[in-house]
Amino acid sequence: MGIDLVLATDRCKSLDDPWGDHAIPVKFDRTETLEKLAGMAVDGIVAVGDRPAVLAAEAAARMGVPFHAAAGARACHDKFLARQLYQAAGLPVPAFFRVRLAEGPAAAAKRAVFPCVLKPLGLSASRGVIRANDESEFAAAFQRIRTLLQKAPDLRVQRDEEHRWIQVERYIEGREFALEGIVTRGRLQVLALFDKPDPLDGPFFEETLYVTPSREDAATRQAIVDAAGRAVRALGLGHGPVHAEMRVNSEGVWILETAARPIGGLCARALRFRLGAEVPLEELILRHALGEDVSEAELCGPASGVMMIPIPKGGVYESAEGEDRAAAVPGIEEVIITAKPGQRLIPLPEGSSYLGFLFARGQSAAAVEESLRGAHAELHFRIATALETITG
Repeated sequence: MGIDLVLATDRCKSLDDPWGDHAIPVKFDRTETLEKLAGMAVDGIVAVGDRPAVLAAEAAARMGVPFHAAAGARACHDKFLARQLYQAAGLPVPAFFRVRLAEGPAAAAKRAVFPCVLKPLGLSASRGVIRANDESEFAAAFQRIRTLLQKAPDLRVQRDEEHRWIQVERYIEGREFALEGIVTRGRLQVLALFDKPDPLDGPFFEETLYVTPSREDAATRQAIVDAAGRAVRALGLGHGPVHAEMRVNSEGVWILETAARPIGGLCARALRFRLGAEVPLEELILRHALGEDVSEAELCGPASGVMMIPIPKGGVYESAEGEDRAAAVPGIEEVIITAKPGQRLIPLPEGSSYLGFLFARGQSAAAVEESLRGAHAELHFRIATALETITG
């Protein structure tokens, strides 16, 4: 694209360019790293991740380039604050409250409306999210989330205040959706609306299938778009990609969360757009960050989708079988196994990764879903039991 790209990543600053990408080492949770970025002359900024989005917003303000406001990016990273802003904007919000980890579950369980959902304030992709149907399940879920936040290696090094709280919300019945969009001067442009065909009833909420276009009726689709636009305005998001999750039931559209970043992982490969030529989502986002008009972008169809291959059990990944058969299923475009031999696999709610991704295209959303399920059925994974190590 002819763009000179500078990366800012949270790599160890004591290592000399370990990935050969000339990236600037930063700490996403430390504002002093802004000094490394503020003096740079750049034309645009993009963040791919929730914590990076907060630093990117603060850096953009200092650099004088458009991006989401820092307050909005921080609200996206704090489920309690986001709920307050949605409520103030008149959006449907379930009964919610937060409780400090140190307080324990006993008193909090008395305040909960069952069934309820417990979730960490600052994590995404359903990590740490657990449904509880009574006080006993509440106590078990609370302890499980507390252990995750206090002992997970990737979270222990973070100093985020959000990791000291658990949010409790009334469980919302309904069908779940995801919306991919881009915001220009506070106005949301919808790029894709995904159905999540699998029921997400708990006790954990592992996302697997995303299929677009949505098969909901026009009125429901418009209601989802309207709610997402109101959420963007409530959070104060101004310029850049957004990814929103929501549930729909007879009471309306309930925004679960809005992120100041694009869709995560490799899922963007499911989306291609007509913008003059055919371009991937990443190129569209870069063009927008540089000030180009992307309002005419149209999603290439007729239908596409992705399966985030779930981890069936914890253990040590050994190998996958059936990749060729999965790739041969009609409609499948790509089979990517991202797990590596010897890798420790941790399923939800503690884990934050998948075994890989399946991508499909077809003449209809139903055909895409059938292709993804058929390809997944061809895959078989060898996962060895992980041995616990005791030191003393």
